[in-house]
Amino acid sequence: MKFSTEYLTFNTKNHREYINITTQVESVLHRSGIQEGMILVSAMHITAGVWVNDAEDGLLADIDQWLEHLTPYRDDYRHHRTGETNGDSHLKSLLVHHQVIVPVTKGKLDFGPWQQIYYAEFDGKRPKRVIVKAMGE
Repeated sequence: MKFSTEYLTFNTKNHREYINITTQVESVLHRSGIQEGMILVSAMHITAGVWVNDAEDGLLADIDQWLEHLTPYRDDYRHHRTGETNGDSHLKSLLVHHQVIVPVTKGKLDFGPWQQIYYAEFDGKRPKRVIVKAMGE
């Protein structure tokens, strides 16, 4: 079994941003040479996440609105007593989770018809990393 690891770095212009990273993950997979196996995509920060879903702007707006409804910014998060102001960012990250595993078949991401990989940034405007690890033969 072979393993290949690369890191993607994002420095978003906005505090909260959603980036389709499917093309970057496909490039990592291609460079790995793996034909059969899986690829792990994991945010390496506790105020970011990764998910697989449809690449449709209306859905992204709905997801953003849903997350903000469930975990709006508030001054009274206990976490803010530490001097931080990103309590809502941590909670949003928990809701979307921090990683996904995608099957690899015949050297390609084995997705359903509309699936894409997204990086979700909830506390941006600074460099953040995502690990992409391809595993297989």
